[in-house]
Amino acid sequence: MSDLQTQMDLEQQGVLFTTINKLYNWGRRSSVWPMQFGLACCAIEMIAAAASRYDISRFGSELFRASPRQADVMIVAGTVTKKMVPQVVRLFNQMPEPRYVISMGACATSGGPFRDGYNVVRGVDLYVPVDVYIPGCPPRPEALLHSLMTLQAQIDVQALQQVRWYGDDEGVVNEFPIPVFGAEGLEVAGIPGTADPVGGTPKMPPFVSPALGGKGERDASIKALEGNQPKPMLRAGTVTIEEVGHGIAG
Repeated sequence: MSDLQTQMDLEQQGVLFTTINKLYNWGRRSSVWPMQFGLACCAIEMIAAAASRYDISRFGSELFRASPRQADVMIVAGTVTKKMVPQVVRLFNQMPEPRYVISMGACATSGGPFRDGYNVVRGVDLYVPVDVYIPGCPPRPEALLHSLMTLQAQIDVQALQQVRWYGDDEGVVNEFPIPVFGAEGLEVAGIPGTADPVGGTPKMPPFVSPALGGKGERDASIKALEGNQPKPMLRAGTVTIEEVGHGIAG
């Protein structure tokens, strides 16, 4: 008799076999409490997803929390402005591990139609690591439910000895730097013009997605901050936008 058949026979008698990782992941995936962070029109779709029509409680995510200390996932829904992004990072730092981020909509992911505006940042992943991206302008509630299922699938394959919040790994970043306004725009870690300089592109790459094994580091070395041209920013679920010059015919 195979081990699988033995396990099935014992389960019929009320005896369950599992591993610590599977039990731990099952508990986390079944109770992902969101922190609502509605910033623009995507928030309307997020609110609709919380209504009875879509039954978000199937995923254990019906309890939208007002406090970051009681939340597991931050849903950044809408346009992130330069005045708001310091609050996004500050609230993310207050969330306990394990914590996740869902970037909902084109504006939160890359700036959307306001990408070249003076007051909009070009992606929330320049400031906090993002686990799941939702394309669309705005995405439908079904897309938000799909992002929760995608996040659950990521949690299912995690192991305690590999996740960034477990153990004594010195390379794990727990506190992310809060951007501040400087003479050349938003600054991170005191480096002028790094986050979102006035009239230019960010001089730093986005954070590595935790789903790809990121521990809070960026996907390029600090040398990317020294060059005039930033590294192309590739984001899952979005189209790469290259900066090109526009001449004006005289």
